[in-house]
Amino acid sequence: MKKYKDSETILIADVDCTAGGKDLCSTIGVQGYPTIKYGDPSSLEKYEGGRTYKDLEKFATTLKPSCSPSNIHLCDDAQRKEIEDIESLSDEELATSIQEGEDAIKAAEKLFETELEKLQASFKQLQEDKEKTIADVKASGLSLKKSVRAAKLKAPKKEKEEL
Repeated sequence: MKKYKDSETILIADVDCTAGGKDLCSTIGVQGYPTIKYGDPSSLEKYEGGRTYKDLEKFATTLKPSCSPSNIHLCDDAQRKEIEDIESLSDEELATSIQEGEDAIKAAEKLFETELEKLQASFKQLQEDKEKTIADVKASGLSLKKSVRAAKLKAPKKEKEEL
């Protein structure tokens, strides 16, 4: 925070989501601690990179203003066209489109969580089955069989022929 305190293009801030920052955290979708967000203030992205000081510092050096309605001069022709197309939508159409996107993300997250629970249950069952099989095999005399075989292999050659 100290390194970038005078930056005109990079803001690094700390928000306490349990106190005065509750409304802001709710608005930008902070659901747990620590959450790091970056990008256009009106459409922040979740940072998923490393959490060491070195990782964060490296990432911060890559931050710069990006194409957005408030920085249209940074957009290429295709980006300008996309912004213009979106700006031509009515408020209702834009709200509907945003909601559809958010709903698709929530559905993907829900599907992931549901399938992860199934995988975890399957993993647990496989682990229990493996442990039971190992216990059953050991209980059937595996150690004794190994001991007998080792004894046979160590026996003098003459005794081996007699066996």
